Amino acid sequence: MIERGEELVTVFGGGGFVGRYVCESLLKRGVRVRVAQRNPKQAYIIQPLAQVGQFGFVQADITRPDSVRHALKGATAVVNLCGVFGKAMAAVHVDGARNVAEAAAELGLDALVQVSAIGADPESESNYGRTKGEGEKAVRDAFPGATIIRPSLVFGSEDDLTNRFAGLARLPFLPVIAAKRNFQPVYVRDLGKAIALAALNPQEHAGETYEIGGPQVMTMVELHQEILALTGQKPDLLAMPDIFGNALSYLGFLPGAPLTRDQWLMLQRDNVPSGAVRGLEAFGISPTPLAAVGPEWLGRFRGDRFADRRIHLTATS
Repeated sequence: MIERGEELVTVFGGGGFVGRYVCESLLKRGVRVRVAQRNPKQAYIIQPLAQVGQFGFVQADITRPDSVRHALKGATAVVNLCGVFGKAMAAVHVDGARNVAEAAAELGLDALVQVSAIGADPESESNYGRTKGEGEKAVRDAFPGATIIRPSLVFGSEDDLTNRFAGLARLPFLPVIAAKRNFQPVYVRDLGKAIALAALNPQEHAGETYEIGGPQVMTMVELHQEILALTGQKPDLLAMPDIFGNALSYLGFLPGAPLTRDQWLMLQRDNVPSGAVRGLEAFGISPTPLAAVGPEWLGRFRGDRFADRRIHLTATS
């Protein structure tokens, strides 16, 4: 039996938002971690969490099979977090996921965790949902024991969700697109822990699919209201009719557009676990509500519309 200190988990995309928390959870459990991505410098922030010799980096391109095999050399498990929007979706979500799964099978790894998304479906109208679904199939075909994890929206201190909404709330009124759509946001640290446990315990999680959400189902308007309650901001929320969101999505190709056509298509269905598969309870994790942790980072928006700018200047001065 391999001791925890001898295990090596390669995390593709480990320097990203979710990846940092996956690595944190793995490191706390005493295993060695190797972050693989195009720009390993993005993962340097994780290094202080590790013991000497416990953490490493490798430059890798998930779309190149030789690069993937190099990143997996000597590993006992792999986590694939890679996801993109735009023209590269098929290359990353399908071909890249297949490259990881085939290399993991060829090298005899014990576990593979493929991080997908709620709404992944080869028949999806959106390119994102379709390619994520095709990627799941490619992974299962190459590595039948893979664990697939589909999260809902993810929140945390570095997210591009709550921070963006809070930033926009400085305006006197705030338009809300897809106002009635339901979500079940999950705390990034809970999600990272679940992914790490799936990688380290294939005897329990191999071959399973999990849909991960937080403790609350809320509409888009309710999510905005929750964020405003944490920041103390009081803009008027304007629930926009779907015809407006649909029209706006056709301008998604323009620089700085708030919504792409593909994102709008994804918003045509609720983003909540189906209930047909297990979620965080399968890992013994009690989901964390936004209200319990949101003040840690959203508090900077309270009472000072320029607080985040000062924080940025202080950090870089």
